[in-house]
Amino acid sequence: MPRTASASRAVSRPFTRGVVALVLSCTLLLTTAACNDDTQSASGSATPTASSTFEQQKLAKTRFVANAGLAAGAAYQWIVKPYRAGKFAKGADGRTFALVKAGLAGAFTYNRLKAAVNNAKGDPLLSKAVAPLSAGIESLKDLGTKLRKGEAGAADVGAFESVINSIKDAGKSAGAEVVDQVPSTAQLGG
Repeated sequence: MPRTASASRAVSRPFTRGVVALVLSCTLLLTTAACNDDTQSASGSATPTASSTFEQQKLAKTRFVANAGLAAGAAYQWIVKPYRAGKFAKGADGRTFALVKAGLAGAFTYNRLKAAVNNAKGDPLLSKAVAPLSAGIESLKDLGTKLRKGEAGAADVGAFESVINSIKDAGKSAGAEVVDQVPSTAQLGG
């Protein structure tokens, strides 16, 4: 069967667009690689300037506050508050759902606290204030699993509360006040 002009154009259009996209992508990739090579060879290695060090320290505090705030919000909203309300007790209405959320919140809290400690390393004052808390944060590592299985007790919930309060105090002493920020359920699972 002979092809009509419109059928030929319809088939070649997607093909042409794909070829153009491929060529542009390769060009962009090669240009970026060439720019990186030129920058590295011209300067030898990247050295931070005084202003970039200041910006890194400022961002370190900002990131610390954000991560610690999310950890504090998650711990309070989905671990401490439901525990005090009796949601983790055997036979409680919605216990399974509360335990699953608490388990996710526990893992999320641990992850955000580790990130906050890592962020604190960018600021000398904050780093000194947070350094002694690393062991307490490490002790929270398996509490998310304990919560999810329903094996956590008052001491475990108290551990979360204690570590969060210590992080908040350390941040405040270093000029980085932490405010609770409740993460969404999607952030907990993500």
